[in-house]
Amino acid sequence: MCDHRVRPARSGDAVDYVWILFDADDTLFHFDARQGLRLAFAHYGVDFGEDDYARYQELNRPLWVDYQDGRIGAAELQAARFRPWAERLGVPPGELNDAFLAAMADTCALLPGAAELLRALAGRVRMGLVTNGFTALQTLRLERTGLKHAFFPLVISEAVGVAKPDVRIFEHALALMGRPPRERVLMVGDNPHSDIRGGLDAGLRTCWVNAHGHDAPEGIAPHHQVASLAELQALLLG
Repeated sequence: MCDHRVRPARSGDAVDYVWILFDADDTLFHFDARQGLRLAFAHYGVDFGEDDYARYQELNRPLWVDYQDGRIGAAELQAARFRPWAERLGVPPGELNDAFLAAMADTCALLPGAAELLRALAGRVRMGLVTNGFTALQTLRLERTGLKHAFFPLVISEAVGVAKPDVRIFEHALALMGRPPRERVLMVGDNPHSDIRGGLDAGLRTCWVNAHGHDAPEGIAPHHQVASLAELQALLLG
């Protein structure tokens, strides 16, 4: 019988983790929105350049903040971010959003060290996914990378109706997990505001994948911090 526990090997922390919850985008999956937008708009004869991307992000970033804070829903976010281009091209914003998500699925790839980490953890700890992404894209990515059955639960904000850092999305995951002791659940993610703050507010242990060496935001103190998934594997397994 497998021993479903993983102990941080070098952290000085004696906690055994029986569950690890992962974020998806920019934690396990490479997320290149710039390339996805270029591919999507190429179908409409648009050369989507750097200035276009900058204007898109000026609109997209605050929409994501509103989404994560519960002020708008997933459908409103997906439509609003493409509304100016939809008016310019004379197509529904939902059509542009679908084209973008399809392009992102076509360019999906695991980040360095992700496949090795997941293989090393398989059979030693239970693994789930908690993501603020969208259902169709995340499901297709898991299928194309052969990870469809690697995670349970698979908790996607669009399906649940709330997004990280809202504690309710973590409570939903914990209920599906049979409500294990929270100190034995590790939340791993790249975003300190949604992944780490959300995990902390839910009473979970947290690990920030800080690939760019940023300072932690004030008031957010992850239990662990690593620069890469290889470093996370070393932390957990030695």
